[in-house]
Amino acid sequence: MNQPPQGATTAIITPFKKGKLDEACYADLIKRQIKNGIDAVCPVGTTGESATLSHDEHKRCIEIAVEVCKGSSTKVLAGAGSNATHEAIDIAKHAESCGVDAIFSVSPYYNKPSQEGLYRHYKAIAQAVEIPVMLYNVPGRTGVDVLPETVLRLFRDVKNICGIKEATGSLERVTALLSQEPDLLVLSGDDAIDFPILANGGAGITSVTANLLPDLKSELVHSALKGDYKKAKALNDKLYPINRVLFCESNPIPIKAAMYIAGLIPHLEYRLPLVEPSAQNMKKIEEVMKNYEIKGL
Repeated sequence: MNQPPQGATTAIITPFKKGKLDEACYADLIKRQIKNGIDAVCPVGTTGESATLSHDEHKRCIEIAVEVCKGSSTKVLAGAGSNATHEAIDIAKHAESCGVDAIFSVSPYYNKPSQEGLYRHYKAIAQAVEIPVMLYNVPGRTGVDVLPETVLRLFRDVKNICGIKEATGSLERVTALLSQEPDLLVLSGDDAIDFPILANGGAGITSVTANLLPDLKSELVHSALKGDYKKAKALNDKLYPINRVLFCESNPIPIKAAMYIAGLIPHLEYRLPLVEPSAQNMKKIEEVMKNYEIKGL
């Protein structure tokens, strides 16, 4: 089994045009990530508005990501989660058939399963495919927390469960995991604390901000993984203002607005119930963006 993508990974947005997936723009955004040193793109996660995509759209996004990344060094870590285990398995199998390098699977939202339910859910998904599987824990969005004991149990019991994208915002959580299993791959799911997670043994990041600034995010991660913590911290500090403003409203509302302001997407469209940011927050985003050089397509 191949190792899942590590390093600098981007939770790629999903652009729309007149209510439909803008396939050409989506491909261009992924090409820009490749050009700017990103190690892997992560289609159809939270940032990709997976909760409002149809299954066909979800699968098409994965297909496009694989097509665009083929022949490059950038890998595909595809979102394959659902609150119904059978649906997550269906998406995971499709992702595997497309040729993704690995999948990440968000904890089941709304149902609020027990830890035993989470264990069986993830075990069933992983056993349905042969590619590497990364768990994705974001309790602030899903209403359920995949606790360290469950993560470690899955890592030890299921051969192709390799790690977790941790978006609890807790450095203690990362320590709790890596102190028990140093080989567990932990990806930071919180842009503001990428550096401390990497310095504590994290294997990489899955970033929202990297949609806008893939060059700086990849430089930060690669510096940290080479042991140049001074440079990595300086970049993390430099990115703090933009990291913060990109969460002034629910993700991916601000990052899509920022991409539109930068001219990286031609249309500012969301799927309801998400809508454009308030005028006040739009101004905040514009002001902060003036402090950064944003590379074009």
